[in-house]
Amino acid sequence: MNVTELLQFVDQVVQKQTGEHLDDLEKAILKGLWQGQTYNQIADESGYNSQNYIGDVSRKLFKTLSEQLGEDINKYNFCWTIERVINSQFVGLVNTKISLCSNHPKTDKNQSHEEKSTSQSFYHDLTIAPKITHFYGRERELQTLSHFLINQNARLISVLGLPGIGKTTLIKRFVDLNLQNFNIIIWKNIKLSDSLDSIIAEIFKAINSEFIQTENKLTQLFNLFRQQKCLIIIDNIQELFTPGQFAGQYKAEYKDYKTFLTMITEIEHQSSLILISQEQCQEMICIDEELYPVKCLELQGLDNTDILKNQKLKDEESLSKLINLYEGNPVYLQDISSLIRNIFQGKISDFLSEGLLLTENMKYQLSELFNRLSTVEQQIVLEMSKSNQPVNREQLRESLSLSSMELINGLQSLKRRYLVTTIESDKTLFILSPVFREYVIITP
Repeated sequence: MNVTELLQFVDQVVQKQTGEHLDDLEKAILKGLWQGQTYNQIADESGYNSQNYIGDVSRKLFKTLSEQLGEDINKYNFCWTIERVINSQFVGLVNTKISLCSNHPKTDKNQSHEEKSTSQSFYHDLTIAPKITHFYGRERELQTLSHFLINQNARLISVLGLPGIGKTTLIKRFVDLNLQNFNIIIWKNIKLSDSLDSIIAEIFKAINSEFIQTENKLTQLFNLFRQQKCLIIIDNIQELFTPGQFAGQYKAEYKDYKTFLTMITEIEHQSSLILISQEQCQEMICIDEELYPVKCLELQGLDNTDILKNQKLKDEESLSKLINLYEGNPVYLQDISSLIRNIFQGKISDFLSEGLLLTENMKYQLSELFNRLSTVEQQIVLEMSKSNQPVNREQLRESLSLSSMELINGLQSLKRRYLVTTIESDKTLFILSPVFREYVIITP
């Protein structure tokens, strides 16, 4: 755990107790204690003459933390106690009072503010979420997510885009910045736990180890969603869909997800579900941007040259060209940067003279995308790869032995996989992702 995580955690606890966030002095004290400083050292660095005043502020913080966490916290045990509490992944739900039954008692209108605040609980299970070491740009996307989740209380949000574009990193960054806005945050990954039943069971077991199923799991889950403001993140949703068919077609064993996602939008509750996927399914489509509780955030590549500032590359004036060539995909650019350092002595201009090159790692990722395509989609991309210019439907129809419906469905599916984009002109034009096109060209 680092000092940033410490400050975020303590700020949540203090804000719930007092209604106010940590001030600069309180942050300086916590940082100093974490680094093993004495009150006198903290006072000197903070510009205060009296270590007694630092001690008074510290004791006030310890009192608040002790009351909220049920621990006897002082300056001698502060560091290891807080770290133990955070690592346990429990914040106030050790003896959970969340009722998972539909006949839970209503809150007494005369309940005091103090009782209400102390009954508020936090539980954050981010065990399998990635750890972010660098984060560049995406301010607009973070603002959009905040608008969807905090202002509009959207129930279902899909974050979509090509592999490596930064979907998971963006959501983890949003979560790190908004821990205080949700009572319960749980991160799941379809590659690690695929069935809906197992995910629901894991959610309840994590919150309350003594959980006993008393009724339908979905009923209990929506009871939880009504009682607590939850944020559930499910990564790699595309694993639910059938390879070799149009995008977003569920495998037979996962059709219960379709019902679940529909219920998320139709049943009244105060929680939100974020889906991270390389493919879009019907349930992710936003019908009405303002009124419908389904939102969609489609990620494009980054154009910020800062993403390459630690890659030890030369010819900084060529950074933008390199980023554009690889569509601003952070994973592609990291892979290519390694190649440039090792083979081209870090000289971007020398590398660019070779044209668009694909590493073996990139080829593997792109082969997975190609192998998921339906036969119709494969025919379309093979035809589109013959030219680096946009094409319209009529051109494709003349070149391919496909019905109008097959062509339209195929193009729609490729757009839902983010492999084809449209260009508006007199006629709608379609163009293949340049990196994916290169893979199709060089693959036998």
